[in-house]
Amino acid sequence: MALSQHLSKSRQFLAIARNYSAAASLVNVEVNDKSGVAVVTLQRPPVNSLNLELLTEIKQTLTGLEKNKSRGAIITSAFKTFSAGLDILEMYKPNPDRAKEFWTTLQDVWISLYSAQFPTVALINGPAPAGGCLLSLCCEYRIMVPKAVIGLNETQLGIVAPSWFAASMENVIGKRQTELALTTGKLFTTDEALKVGLIDEVVQTKEEGLEKAQGFIGSFARISPFARSLSKQTVRGGTIRSMVKGREADLQLFLATIQQDQVQKGLGLYIEALKKKQAA
Repeated sequence: MALSQHLSKSRQFLAIARNYSAAASLVNVEVNDKSGVAVVTLQRPPVNSLNLELLTEIKQTLTGLEKNKSRGAIITSAFKTFSAGLDILEMYKPNPDRAKEFWTTLQDVWISLYSAQFPTVALINGPAPAGGCLLSLCCEYRIMVPKAVIGLNETQLGIVAPSWFAASMENVIGKRQTELALTTGKLFTTDEALKVGLIDEVVQTKEEGLEKAQGFIGSFARISPFARSLSKQTVRGGTIRSMVKGREADLQLFLATIQQDQVQKGLGLYIEALKKKQAA
């Protein structure tokens, strides 16, 4: 691509980023003027719990980047927590219509991020349990800071990670490690995550992570975007097709599960524990 074309494209991305920033208070997008890579920062206080509104803005952001042929995206957090996972309040004593929209939007986010044509990096600058881990697993490369934790720990809350959560992890660390992680609700430390391949690299600071992430995406500069994207789809296609085929059944299972007395009791106890912790 000629320099003039690249600069023109970068300006278009910057304009898109400004529009996102103005319209989406929970997600900020900044595009590097030189590389054209978007830094997508989640900023729902205090810990980026994934509620319907945040998921909707993530979905809109990914759709916009795809439409405008982004050169790559780095997903990170404005806080010291990457994402605390799904917002428990979306599942506790839920409104049926909102619960349905919440789960289908989460499905949409997974499909969009897992199948994104552009390169993706998760810069995990803090704890990433449950849904936070899922977001990072959707990306192609994961960079993490020290003294954080990551994992699909749903069993600790008395719930079960859906099959497509499990598949996302299995595709990264293999069936045996995934089985052990899911059944125990394990949260891996940074060093443990690196050892099993759950993350690819450790950095000391977020700033260093951004530089490394830019470098990973930049490594594709001389590779055909079409060939790169098609290769990604070849590897991930089976998982995507399986999820899409079963998404209605998955939705119904989610709605039935969160209505169970035992699940509601467990969520209620967890919420009370959080309140006591915050009050202490």
